[in-house]
Amino acid sequence: MHNQPRYKPLATTTFFGDGRAARPTIADTVARGQLHIDDARYTGKENGNDVNYIPIQITETDVQRGQERFDIYCAPCHGRLGDGRGMLVLRGLRQPPSYYEPRLVNGPIGHFFDVMTNGYGAMFSYASRVAVDDRWRIAAYIRALQLSASMKPNNQAAAPQSGATP
Repeated sequence: MHNQPRYKPLATTTFFGDGRAARPTIADTVARGQLHIDDARYTGKENGNDVNYIPIQITETDVQRGQERFDIYCAPCHGRLGDGRGMLVLRGLRQPPSYYEPRLVNGPIGHFFDVMTNGYGAMFSYASRVAVDDRWRIAAYIRALQLSASMKPNNQAAAPQSGATP
């Protein structure tokens, strides 16, 4: 098995009529896992505009996974609170915007997905590092951070305890 017959990339061969060892892709075929029909899910945009909804179902477990991914990939620059004061900023890198700026709080959630996918400013793309659905989970967690910061103690309703009677 160590020495199997094979062709090197871009090598010539007499086996095929066109003389190429590398075969061209077959027209109108899509590799497994590469069919992206839902633009909103895979680009964060519809008709060129950022979407204002999350195109996948988000549960509490998803938001927790979003927090885990955020802490790994985003917190070094954006800080664990999303205020733009991460450890790398404290060491001299350019400060990213706070998630609590009005333009980001009021902006569409698709913007966060698009920035994670394509990068923006000094931030590079995370598309190769973070799976599509995990990028949506991170965006959901960012929205949860924004909502929790806007809550004041007097407008938080006490949640009923399970098994407790009202």
